Amino acid sequence: MPRTVKIAAAQMGPVHRDSTRQDTLSRMIKLLQSASTRGAQLVLFPETAFTTFFPRHLISAQEELDSVYYSASQGKVIAKYRKVHLPGTKEPFENPDAVNQLEKRYFEPGNLGFKAFRAPDLVLGAQKKGAGSVQPGNGDPIMGMMICNDRRWAEGWRCYGLQGVEVVLCGYNTAGFAPDLWGTRTPMTQEQAEEDAVFHHKLVMQGNSYMNSCFSVSAAKAGLEDGKYDLIGGSCITSPEGHVVAEAQTKDDEVVFAEIDLEDCRQGKEKTFDFDRHRRIDQYSPIALQTGVIEPELL
Repeated sequence: MPRTVKIAAAQMGPVHRDSTRQDTLSRMIKLLQSASTRGAQLVLFPETAFTTFFPRHLISAQEELDSVYYSASQGKVIAKYRKVHLPGTKEPFENPDAVNQLEKRYFEPGNLGFKAFRAPDLVLGAQKKGAGSVQPGNGDPIMGMMICNDRRWAEGWRCYGLQGVEVVLCGYNTAGFAPDLWGTRTPMTQEQAEEDAVFHHKLVMQGNSYMNSCFSVSAAKAGLEDGKYDLIGGSCITSPEGHVVAEAQTKDDEVVFAEIDLEDCRQGKEKTFDFDRHRRIDQYSPIALQTGVIEPELL
């Protein structure tokens, strides 16, 4: 039986240090209204949607970076997520022209783990607790949240996959050109670097959606912030087979919309990626026991 959901990524153009909260909120409401006009039941906004990407700046304020799932039908926040994988450095680079990413200065790694949750009132006829024998794929949609750099780490995706996740939501701000941050063996133009950054973004969304048999939605804050710092676009909705089914065409405020059928997750979950039949946890111990690289002994 089809389990269709209409979802949207609300990509935002740049938000500057001198942008007012009211102006930014007005833009977000306009995007929400536009998505609603198309029938969207779920709308995802970017990381740090209300502000410029402030961790690039050396500032004294302390902040908490959370992602929440707000259910309008329930009138409350029903899930919270805190970013786990913090990129960058604590101190600014010596290069005065470098693009910094000082998240390790302002935040502690998230402490809520990768906890999936069910989103209510999206699918008609969803099986409820106490309604007889549980059939996988028949309940309310199973969601998971990530923030930006988390999408690059397969461990988080697999934690969600092991909970039967059907849609992963990820807001992000990704620099289009930051050689001091990323490192590069060969010089790249800004255009080449941005093309690479968009490629890597789509690569992790498509690959991990496929390997965990789930849809994913990613929403960018994009464009030239503070007159200097370029952020990639690339907001997209990806299928359990790893295909991009809808994506942003600009680096401005834009709604990316798709109607998806969660039943499409079942093929992978029951065949190629049937974890119960195919996973071999006795062989995976380094993943949980080791952080840095330990190379084999030299010959």
